[in-house]
Amino acid sequence: MFDKLEDLLHRFEEIMNELSEPNVANDQKRFTSLMKEQSDLTPIVNAYKEYKECKQTVEDSLELLESESDDDMREMLKEELSDAKKRIAELEDTMKILLLPKDPNDDKNVIVEIRAGAGGDEAALFAAEIYRMYIHYAESRRWKVETMEMEEIGIGGMKSVTFMITGQGAYSVMKYESGVHRVQRVPETESGGRIHTSTISVAVLPEAEEVDVVIDEKDIRIDVMRASGSGGQCVNTTDSAVRLTHMPTGIVIYSQTEKSQIQNKAKAFALLRAKLYDLEQQKAHDAEADLRRSQVGTGDRSEKIRTYNFPQGRVTDHRINLTLYKIDKIMDGDIQEIIDACIAADQAAKLLKMNNAD
Repeated sequence: MFDKLEDLLHRFEEIMNELSEPNVANDQKRFTSLMKEQSDLTPIVNAYKEYKECKQTVEDSLELLESESDDDMREMLKEELSDAKKRIAELEDTMKILLLPKDPNDDKNVIVEIRAGAGGDEAALFAAEIYRMYIHYAESRRWKVETMEMEEIGIGGMKSVTFMITGQGAYSVMKYESGVHRVQRVPETESGGRIHTSTISVAVLPEAEEVDVVIDEKDIRIDVMRASGSGGQCVNTTDSAVRLTHMPTGIVIYSQTEKSQIQNKAKAFALLRAKLYDLEQQKAHDAEADLRRSQVGTGDRSEKIRTYNFPQGRVTDHRINLTLYKIDKIMDGDIQEIIDACIAADQAAKLLKMNNAD
């Protein structure tokens, strides 16, 4: 581990030297690449520098203790030695986590798809509530949310909704939301007062750049049409809606949320790129089945990950055996505690796997 840390420290110093050169800012692509690498390395380099300082403090304190006769001074040195040893242990754990292989998608924006599953109208109502939960959570992180597709039902529910979240590290956080979410409650549409169980599915896809996925125009059929549903005169009286069909995979994307055909086409292609990129990711994950099973939040999307029980006011995440009794706050977007617990469990599983490999 320490050989790798020395290499990273050396690389960090190289980057800092290169950034100080006056001509590097003229090459914007190179400058941006160096700044990102510097940003990625800063936490681990800072931790390693502090670790080395603490190790030096331990050596100095032990050396001084051998020659020091004053009781008060010896007590102060012992306290300093104890604090440094404790901090060394903390930093070793921190550095192990920081050295874990990083998901290359973690810094990307995300496209989230929510679809009503079993439960009819109640599932569609719950899909709309989970959509609002994510909107509130994104707002608390000062992330931007843009709706891409939406299929509503008349009572305020949604059969499906697709939206993009733009923000630093959005995928690193939102990827833990992928899976089946189950709700248990008495539906507003139920007169008998019986508790129903309904489900929705959430898929979280990293946004794919054009360099990530190359789409051959010959593989795409583009249809334009008038948008349906509410949206005002401009939307419903012009051929603004766009449907893309990717013939090799059969993926169909329909976009009608914007008044402009050009904007709808751009959104449709962004979603298609994300879906094609996700297909490639799934193939890679399937080839590494053991790794996939060891990680939290990257499993099969048919996996039931969470239950929202309204009569008992609880939310349970089944992957990490976490139950919280604050369903109202969670439905209002307060999901950080759940996500933090998922991240910690994921890191613990990866550390265990890394230690076993050693």
